[in-house]
Amino acid sequence: MEKNKIIILGAGISGLTTAYLLRKKGFEIEVLEARPEPGGSMQSKRKEGFLIDYGPNSGLDSTPLIGQLVEELGLQDQLLFANQEAKKRYVLKGKRLLALPTNPFSFLGTSLFSASAKFRLLKEPFIGKTDAFKDISIADFVRHRLGKEFLENAIDPFISGIYAGDPEKLSVKSALPKLYALEEKHGGLIKGAIAGARERKKNAEKSRQSAQQFSFKEGMQTLPKALASQMEEDIQYNSIVEKIEQDMGGAFRLIVNKNGEQRMLETDIVLSTLPAYRLSDCIRSIDQTLSEHLDALYYPPVMVLYLAFRRKAIRQPLDGFGFLVPGQERRSFLGAIWSSVIFPQRANDEYATFTLFVGGARNPDLLKKDLEAKKAEVIREFKQLMMIAEPDEPVLVESKVWPKAIPQYNIGYHLHETYFQQFEAAHPGLFLGGNFRGGISVSDCIKNSEINSQRIVDYVQKSTIGI
Repeated sequence: MEKNKIIILGAGISGLTTAYLLRKKGFEIEVLEARPEPGGSMQSKRKEGFLIDYGPNSGLDSTPLIGQLVEELGLQDQLLFANQEAKKRYVLKGKRLLALPTNPFSFLGTSLFSASAKFRLLKEPFIGKTDAFKDISIADFVRHRLGKEFLENAIDPFISGIYAGDPEKLSVKSALPKLYALEEKHGGLIKGAIAGARERKKNAEKSRQSAQQFSFKEGMQTLPKALASQMEEDIQYNSIVEKIEQDMGGAFRLIVNKNGEQRMLETDIVLSTLPAYRLSDCIRSIDQTLSEHLDALYYPPVMVLYLAFRRKAIRQPLDGFGFLVPGQERRSFLGAIWSSVIFPQRANDEYATFTLFVGGARNPDLLKKDLEAKKAEVIREFKQLMMIAEPDEPVLVESKVWPKAIPQYNIGYHLHETYFQQFEAAHPGLFLGGNFRGGISVSDCIKNSEINSQRIVDYVQKSTIGI
């Protein structure tokens, strides 16, 4: 390999988007991917007529780059936006599914919150700031601004649904920086939300609340596959990076195992989009302290459980996105997405399909359990909540376990991020990307890919390496 190629580690959405943007600007790139196909955690397949996503089920169209990619890749006829019915979201309380309020009138009428909790929320604009110098948890932040009940019935299940995480451990500054910024900039969440809407209008971005959910006719893996198709000759699959070294001149050597054969690559620029735990293994020879920071990032296990039932067996109205489960409910799973409601093309009219999430930071010992027994327990509980009569059983059960699923931006994460920045400054030409930096969502990864591609362009322009 020529030394002047930019090597990108990982063919997930982060690596491929960055590679695509750099290639458009005329750079030579080489992508190394351990798996035999692109997509990373974006894995989609059809089975028995059903479309299954084993990773992200959708994205949020919250950055203009997503629309740009869809257009440039010719995916307009594949793009799907969520059904309008999917706007309603439920939370489990007791044995009932209660809709989250979407406006002041529904908030006043909901039984999800008590009268005292509703009054507490109205006091939010008059509550003082939290300690700006203290890295506090999401739970402490929400208790301070909105009260205990709002934490338990709204934020806790939301965090489980997004991060599969624990709000008592996640840092509000790091995991929900936009939420924290509302208080920092505007003194409160309600006042900040109003001002933030004006700011987003100026920079053409959308809030997570207003941005449309999207997917594709053949699932979320459509996007990374389309990106990969634009640079097939530049992607090396089945290529495991075993070690990254740096010579005295600053160049990087990568020891790569491809299909059992080891080879060495040299380059002046590397972008890693590997998970933190994978990068740690291969970069230890350059910086032991970096590996320690990477090892400290926690990835809880998550099982994705996909179920299909005969629609006529379900007595719960299918009129929403799905439901989340607060921790205090002590259920065997975190929540359920009503996949065929959000995107009706996932199944024909005779069936309804669901994606359930099990484990997470709430149940970190998932992998130590009998997974078949766990699945049976989850299905039993789900059937009760969805009012699925016996003897109806799912016509399809599919599952995938992610032993290390989603990086947790826990309290103290800012110390890791500070060191990541220090490492990059000390090792120019080696860039750290992926979803353990800058956000975990699909839209975050795409937005950060644009940032990382520009960082690399700026570095090349300022350097004398001659790429």
